[in-house]
Amino acid sequence: MSQLVTEPAPQSKDVTEQPLLQIRNLEVGFRTQRGLVPAVRGVDLTLYAGQTLAIVGESGSGKTTTAQSVIDLLPGTGQVTGGEILFEGRDLTKLSQREITDVRGRLIGYVPQDPMSNLNPVWNIGFQVEEAIKANNVAQGKEARKRTIQVLQEAGLSDAAERLKQYPHQFSGGMRQRVLIGIGLSSRPKLLIADEPTSALDVTVQRQILDHLGTLTRDYGTSVLFITHDLGLAAERAEQLVVMYKGKVVESGPSQEILANPQHPYTQRLVSAAPSLASRRIQSKKHAGEDSGSHIFAGGSLDETLIARAVEREEAAPAKDLISVENVSKVYRIRQGGFKSTELRAVDDVSFGIQRGTTMALVGESGSGKSTVAKLMLQLEDITTGRIEIDGQNVAGLKGAELLKFRRRVQPVFQDPYGSLDPQYSVGNTIAEPLLAHGVGTARERQARVLELLDQVSLPAATRYRYPSELSGGQRQRIAVARALALKPDVLVLDEAVSALDVLVQGQILNLLTELQTELGLTYLFITHDLAVVRLIADNVCVMKKGKIIESATTDEVFDNPRESYTQELLAAIPGGDFVFGR
Repeated sequence: MSQLVTEPAPQSKDVTEQPLLQIRNLEVGFRTQRGLVPAVRGVDLTLYAGQTLAIVGESGSGKTTTAQSVIDLLPGTGQVTGGEILFEGRDLTKLSQREITDVRGRLIGYVPQDPMSNLNPVWNIGFQVEEAIKANNVAQGKEARKRTIQVLQEAGLSDAAERLKQYPHQFSGGMRQRVLIGIGLSSRPKLLIADEPTSALDVTVQRQILDHLGTLTRDYGTSVLFITHDLGLAAERAEQLVVMYKGKVVESGPSQEILANPQHPYTQRLVSAAPSLASRRIQSKKHAGEDSGSHIFAGGSLDETLIARAVEREEAAPAKDLISVENVSKVYRIRQGGFKSTELRAVDDVSFGIQRGTTMALVGESGSGKSTVAKLMLQLEDITTGRIEIDGQNVAGLKGAELLKFRRRVQPVFQDPYGSLDPQYSVGNTIAEPLLAHGVGTARERQARVLELLDQVSLPAATRYRYPSELSGGQRQRIAVARALALKPDVLVLDEAVSALDVLVQGQILNLLTELQTELGLTYLFITHDLAVVRLIADNVCVMKKGKIIESATTDEVFDNPRESYTQELLAAIPGGDFVFGR
């Protein structure tokens, strides 16, 4: 069995020991008007107490469906149609609703993929966490409130006591994710199912959360079932790996062995598309003559356009700034109860410029102010002080028709594809909505544009008849990207635009964005916590911390010679940064 990189090696498993979770020949399908559509076909996996197992694969491969079937949380018409799910020897598929409710939460914790749709917007954070603690009989009364603060602190919210009365919309995406992690761990479950538990987290907080999960695994015997698209995380944190493709398991075994020497063609494609490999290839291009390990990049890597773009950066002639951000601050007033309130300075005297046709990456911890800068640029929030100019025009003074014209030129791709897509709109209507709002084209021309955009983001034409609830997280994010491209804007503000995507689709979207930038001269503000992606797509980088920009330079300078210790910590915390994939 492979050893964890950052955690002490667990004791070897006795062959006579009963598995904590054993899935045998699992079949899951969804009932539609055309009959039963299979989503999971003959899946087998085994997980022992204290062990960590990761499931990887592209969006729509059945990863989340497999995990949700364990705790009977399949959406809509989903149902287990065959096989067994044995937890401590009990077949969960044969339990009554009351019995499975007793298991769910108390014995098996769950961290869902989407923080916004799983937190109630009308209840404050403290109430929601405390509710889960009381429901699982962890604590009651005053002890429940103390436990609420404790679990949020364990999940990475150092100022948990002060934030209990705040609501989900007042938290960043990463902070909301930490709340869900706290709820999932609140009852010290024997098994934690974590569906993309760190996709919304920056690398430093990600390491903190994963270290905490590792401590639980070691001290309490908690097993962890990860669902992730981050191969670095799987290599570093999981002992066992299961690779899924089109509802089937195509490869399984020790994670480091599989990722170092993948056997199945699909696993080889996944490994070759990992952003960390493309980042390493950039380094090998820059340091010609060194052992670049070029054999690592064989097997159909999707990053050729990105690599070519990165190599050309230093040779590009300086262009005029299209976007100018000057001394911008944003202050929120946070209610403290009664008539009392306090100031929260989310953005503090931020200045930077983005040249036409280039990409500026904004990186930093969740809650550092990155997304707030994006909202100010899009005029979704009012600037407290300072000035933002786009093509010489002050965006703060725009009203009515001028504001509508501005928004046609500047389009967003938000972090949360669940919250930004209307559940009552079909995919086709969602993509066509900005065209209709701006009066672009006839009905036939709009439909043709929808089909063109679906093809660009690698979705079949039939997807236009489906609804967001019928799509995986990665598919929803692709729809969000297609909608943003519909009006052929000059500027895209991308807030964690590829964080929910598996590495294959991530590579396709990044290639698409790079090609569109080259062809159309697009300008990007790219907000992300994935530094490997930054290396591929960004020309310049601004590092934010507590609302301020603490370091700003070209991408090569930041990666090769980071000045600030905080930037060095961000680079050092990249999951699997030292692991050699596909050797």
